[in-house]
Amino acid sequence: MRKLILPTILSFLLLACQPKPKTTETEPVRPNIIYILADDLGYGDLSCYGQTHFSTPNIDKLAENGMRFTQHYSGSTVCAPSRSALMTGQHTGHTPVRGNKEWKPEGQYPIAAGAVTVAEALKEAGYTTGAFGKWGLDYPGSVGDPNMQGFDEFYGYNCQRMGHNYYPYHLWHNQEKVILEGNSGKKTEAYGPELIHTEALNFIEANKDQPFFLYYPSIIPHAELFAPEEYIAKYRGKLEPEKEYEGVDDGERYKQGGYGSQTETHAAFAAMVDYLDMQVGEIVAKLKELGIYENTLIIFTSDNGPHLEGGADPDYFNSNGPLKGYKRDLYEGGIRVPMIAVWDGKITAGSSSDHISAFWDVFPTVAEITGISAPDSIDGISFLPTLLGKEQSAQHDYLYWEFHEMGGRQAVRKGDWKLVSYNVFTPDKTTTELYNLASDPGEEQNVASDHPALVEELSALIEKSHTKSDLFKFGNEE
Repeated sequence: MRKLILPTILSFLLLACQPKPKTTETEPVRPNIIYILADDLGYGDLSCYGQTHFSTPNIDKLAENGMRFTQHYSGSTVCAPSRSALMTGQHTGHTPVRGNKEWKPEGQYPIAAGAVTVAEALKEAGYTTGAFGKWGLDYPGSVGDPNMQGFDEFYGYNCQRMGHNYYPYHLWHNQEKVILEGNSGKKTEAYGPELIHTEALNFIEANKDQPFFLYYPSIIPHAELFAPEEYIAKYRGKLEPEKEYEGVDDGERYKQGGYGSQTETHAAFAAMVDYLDMQVGEIVAKLKELGIYENTLIIFTSDNGPHLEGGADPDYFNSNGPLKGYKRDLYEGGIRVPMIAVWDGKITAGSSSDHISAFWDVFPTVAEITGISAPDSIDGISFLPTLLGKEQSAQHDYLYWEFHEMGGRQAVRKGDWKLVSYNVFTPDKTTTELYNLASDPGEEQNVASDHPALVEELSALIEKSHTKSDLFKFGNEE
C-alpha cells in the first residue's frame, strides 16, 4: 500500500509545482496594430465614401467589416506636420514638426530627440515596431531617424521630397542606403510601392507570433502620377476627357523630387488608388493566412486632403466629396479625411461614427488598448469607447490646426462651429470666417458677422492653442 501512495503523492506535488497556464481573463492577448496611411487621398477618393469613377473593393471590405468615421481629421494639411501630430499625439500648435521644412540634400528637419512617439511607447511595452513607406520627419542619420524614434525596422523613403518619385534611385533600410540599379538613369524597373509592400508583408510574417505595430505610410496617390502599366491599362480610355501633364523628365530634378510627365493623368490616378487597394487586400489576406486577423486592429486613413500637383485633377474625381478645399487648405477638404477601423469581434461590422476625432487621438487610443501610458503632454483623447460601440464620454472641447505657408493659416473647431483665418501673418489682410458645419458642411456661408461673441470665443482658443517653437517660426515671432 505504501508503495502505491508514495508515487501518487510525488505526482501530485510535481503537478502542483508546474506553472499555471495563463488565462485570457488575467493576461489578455495584446492585439497587433496596423496603421495604413495613404498620401493625399481625399475624403471622396474611396468608393465607400462616394467615389464613382473607380472602386476600392478591398478598402470597402474594411468598412463592411468595421467602422467608418465621417468626422475624422488629419494632423495637418500637409505631410510632415500631419505625421508629427500622429506620432506625438499633439496638434500643430504643440507638436515638434509644424511644416515641410527641407534639409538638403535629402530629408526634412528632424522631430526632436526628446519627443515621445507612439512607436517608442509600444516598443517599451514589448511590441515589435516597423515603419514601411514615407517617413518625412528627419534627414538620414539625424535624431529623428525612425530607428531613433521607436521603430525596430524601417524600409522606404526617408525624405518626403524623394517620395515624389515612384522609381527612385534608392530607398533606405534603417541606415543602409539601398541602391536600386533597376532605376538607374532613366530606367523604371523597380516600383517603389511594390518594394516597400513586400518588406511590410515580410515584417508581418516574421512577427506573427508576437505583438507588433506596423506603420504603413504609403506614398500613394501623391504625385507623380505613375503606376504599373497593367493597372493603367484597366482605366485607359475610360476616364475621358483625359488630361496630360508635362513634368520633369531629365535634368537635376529628375527623380530628385520633380514630378515626371504623364499623358494619362486620370487613368494613372485611378490606377494608383487601385494599386493601393490591392495592397490593403494583400495585408488582410496575409493576416488571415497566418491566423492573426482576429487579433489585429487595422486603421486606414489619409494624411491630408487631395493635392493639385503633378497633373492631379481632384475636381474631375470629386476627390474632396462634399467638402471645400484641397491640400494646404484648412477648410474641411484639406483636413477631413476618411478613416476606417477593423478589429474582428470587437468593432461592429458595417458600423459608422460621426465622433469628432483627429490624428492626435491615435496615441491615447492605442495606449488604452494596450495598457501603456501616454505622455501627459498629448492633446488627444482615446476613441476606444467609440470603436467598441460604447458611450464616448470623453469629447474634445475643440480641435486646432495651424499652417505655416501661404501667409499663415489657422483654424479651430468647437462642436459644430468652425473658425478659419487666412493671411494671419499680415494683420491687415487676415480673414475671419465662421461656419456651422452641421448646416453647412461645404463651408459656403460665412456667418462671422452674425456671431461676434462666438468669433471672439473661438479666436481666443486659437490664441491659446499656439505655443512658440524653436524650430518653426510662426509669422513674426521672435
